[in-house]
Amino acid sequence: MDYSLRTRIANQPIYRDSELFKEIHLVKGNNERLVMEMNTGYHDAAEVRAYLKCITDQEIDEPVTVSLPFYTDYAKHITFGKEIFINNNVLFVDLGGITIDDHVLIGPRASLITVNHLENPADRRGLFVKPVHIKQNAWIGAGATILPGVTVGENAIVAANATVTKDVPANMIVAGTPAKVIRQIKAEKEF
Repeated sequence: MDYSLRTRIANQPIYRDSELFKEIHLVKGNNERLVMEMNTGYHDAAEVRAYLKCITDQEIDEPVTVSLPFYTDYAKHITFGKEIFINNNVLFVDLGGITIDDHVLIGPRASLITVNHLENPADRRGLFVKPVHIKQNAWIGAGATILPGVTVGENAIVAANATVTKDVPANMIVAGTPAKVIRQIKAEKEF
């Protein structure tokens, strides 16, 4: 993971005409070929992990399963835990950093977004980033959207099609747009 870039972009606007913006788009452009290759044709689980290793510049554990197609724009700021499952058509907009802890499940068409555009119309093409963290054993439902700066707590469930705008407490189920807590999870046994 490119920690030096993550440090340079944290908590500051990134303007379209800056050298930093150009550097980000150079890395993004170089990764697009690998992402496209990975998403074209059939690849077994080992081949997908090999592509993800090249795309993210990190080792991917064997129990990690990513169903294709998988989309990412930057890719260097994703951290995968162990024994996670990511269903097909998931989108990671990861410039701000996406951390997926162990045993996480992510449903089809979910989107994890770490980038926002600037509000000022004159600077709208610029960016501001905040990390997303999905904690251990959380489940992100199909079509859910996790927005910049959100942490989804341990064992939490984000219902299908929810839009998560603020942190989700551990052991809670959230649903709706914007997502709200609907109930606590009552565990039958410890994980």
